[in-house]
Amino acid sequence: MPVGIITNVASVVIGGLLGAAMGGRLREPFKEKLNMVLGSCAMCMGISSIVKMENMPAVILAIILGTCIGLMVHLGEKINAAGKWMQAGMSRFVPAPQGLSRKEFDERLVTAIVLFCASGTGIYGAIVSGMNGDESVLLAKSVLDLPTALIFVCTLGVVVSLVALPQLAIFLLLYYLAGVIFPLTNPAMIADFKACGGLIVFVTGFRMIRVKDFTVADMIPAMALVMPISWIWTAYILPVLS
Repeated sequence: MPVGIITNVASVVIGGLLGAAMGGRLREPFKEKLNMVLGSCAMCMGISSIVKMENMPAVILAIILGTCIGLMVHLGEKINAAGKWMQAGMSRFVPAPQGLSRKEFDERLVTAIVLFCASGTGIYGAIVSGMNGDESVLLAKSVLDLPTALIFVCTLGVVVSLVALPQLAIFLLLYYLAGVIFPLTNPAMIADFKACGGLIVFVTGFRMIRVKDFTVADMIPAMALVMPISWIWTAYILPVLS
């Protein structure tokens, strides 16, 4: 049973409902400072996975090659476009809150959709959960997503809670695909996969605290490359070097 996914989706819904109840009581300085703390927590989550790395050269190569592929196919732009498509369906039934233009409302809702449905943390967490039942990443993400959804709802309204529906569909798909892949792996490949995902989670924290706008979405292909590269490194390259 994908407990982590269910918990993560529930955290977005609950955060949305709490935000709707609180309305505009939260001031901008409070939301800004809270966002800094949430970003720092994401970086901590990433570090805890990075330290499990078995083959550093394989992980670094996967990150570089994966990011190059993401940039060449404009993956980040396509994910944003998918977010805009989902936003178009949602905002058709939900008017923009007072104080926001339709354009501002649409842009911020796209950001929320991409953050909850296509973040490196969520994709990584759903895959790890499907592979070995480790729910820790998704549970930690749930703790982060609840206040994040609350902040978004204070600006955008309860439509943010509806993002939980595509989030559930995407994470369940990744969860069941990962269960098929897991029997083909070994402990070193899993450790390197976790380290790769941890690095993506770490740089996501930099985006959240607005220090550097890393192209996180373009790094996602690295998670598909890291296990094959880790296997090649362990099976063929390390024996030669030793």
